[in-house]
Amino acid sequence: MKADIHPKYVDCTVTCGCGYSFKTRSTKPEIKVEICSNCHPFFTGQERYVDSAGRVEKFTKKFGGDYFKKPAARGAKA
Repeated sequence: MKADIHPKYVDCTVTCGCGYSFKTRSTKPEIKVEICSNCHPFFTGQERYVDSAGRVEKFTKKFGGDYFKKPAARGAKA
């Protein structure tokens, strides 16, 4: 191998949005993830709704209410 061309391989802390963190090794000292094996429904066996960063609330605020109803059901606009 050539000298001084590879990135540094350091201890890394991986932190999940649920608060769980673990140590590994990587070229970055810190990694933040949205979902991990502790909170993912596939690994936990529980059906749980995962909402990261309020995306569902943002969607319902933008498109919620009577947006998807037909115009006649919403009331005629003048």
